[in-house]
Amino acid sequence: MSGKRDGFVGVFDSGVGGISVLRALVSELPHEDFRFFGDSANAPYGEKDEPQVLELSRGIVERFLAQGAKAIVIACNTATSVAAATLRAAHPDVVIVGIEPALKPAARAFPHGRILVMATEVTLRLDKYHELARAWGGECEVIPVPCPGLAARIERGGLDEPDLARMIEGFVGAHAARVDACVLGCTHYPFVRAQIERALGPGVRFFDGGAGTARQLRARLAAGGLLAERGRAGRVEFASSLDTPDELALYRRFFELPL
Repeated sequence: MSGKRDGFVGVFDSGVGGISVLRALVSELPHEDFRFFGDSANAPYGEKDEPQVLELSRGIVERFLAQGAKAIVIACNTATSVAAATLRAAHPDVVIVGIEPALKPAARAFPHGRILVMATEVTLRLDKYHELARAWGGECEVIPVPCPGLAARIERGGLDEPDLARMIEGFVGAHAARVDACVLGCTHYPFVRAQIERALGPGVRFFDGGAGTARQLRARLAAGGLLAERGRAGRVEFASSLDTPDELALYRRFFELPL
């Protein structure tokens, strides 16, 4: 068991967005080693068809496992929706944790409220999202807002540029001062939470799935006797399918950005 406890946790996304989840994982589990892989050469997954997302996700997971991963975190709402069930069936002995739009905590906080769900078109189209909305929407008014191109724009950086503010305004401006909560249903979106808040106006409460995913990973590792020794300091490594010094430097900048 000690060998398995010494393994790393593999975390992947289509690009920089999953780094928002990685930060929650490191905060929750500072003694673990994490390897983050951003598939930036194929970003964003939310604008690809489902067979492509499944094939890309499968390849990343198989590489992580060949390298000795003890657990996998799918830090992408689209990849979780498309690929998680298939990957778990293919690797039943591996801890595989995904992420989903945080509609459940938003609905609990505002059981009769108006809840905006920002996500990729693929995430909002899939059965998994509709099942989530049916299960937790209750008496809320759940307003799905597809945001084509937003993840790809965040991927380029320059988060304070006017064109990004205009893009966000175009997606959510019509809902300004009219919603109680906003669910950030793509792991890229927490990096522009301040810009979304400016577009929606004050008083909106934000929800994303990072903290819940981190708690779930802790529980699954503990249940399997896979938690790292508490006396050690964990490491974080970055890799990308767009393997350039500039891209890896971008990942590190996103890892250090205030959220």
